[in-house]
Amino acid sequence: MRCRIVAIDGPGGAGKSTLAARVAGALDAQVVRTDDFASWDEPFEWWPRLIKQVLAPLSRNQPGRYQRSDWPTRRLAEWHDVPVAPFLVLEGVSSSRQAFARYLAFRVWVETPRAERLRRGLERDGEDALDPWRVWMAREDAYVAAEHPEEHADLVASGSGHA
Repeated sequence: MRCRIVAIDGPGGAGKSTLAARVAGALDAQVVRTDDFASWDEPFEWWPRLIKQVLAPLSRNQPGRYQRSDWPTRRLAEWHDVPVAPFLVLEGVSSSRQAFARYLAFRVWVETPRAERLRRGLERDGEDALDPWRVWMAREDAYVAAEHPEEHADLVASGSGHA
């Protein structure tokens, strides 16, 4: 596999996107976001599509291509190409899940206090998103309890100073 994939995982509002942008800039890499596969309705069970459309082709040294999930309309939107490159940054909640392990070269887990993550999420999404954020955080808690991504990370980073 010519493309080395760096996963930047952590719960919502932890600072993953900021860190991913920095890593991608340093590596001259594209960022693929799990938010482009997930949705409010389907926060965690979207992962087979990411494998089929991006990770499996890259593992065969072929380009990937995926259709972005449009959260507001709850539909699939435009297509995105993922060329074979030296590096790719996979950013988002559950980006280092065990189902992806064979494709990943490096895993980062970003930790940030829960209250700060919720504050950032509501600042970004608006106060009307409080109930969806509570549901989302409960589902994140279930993912973390089931997979313990922080234990499989090559690096655990603090997200407290990222945003």
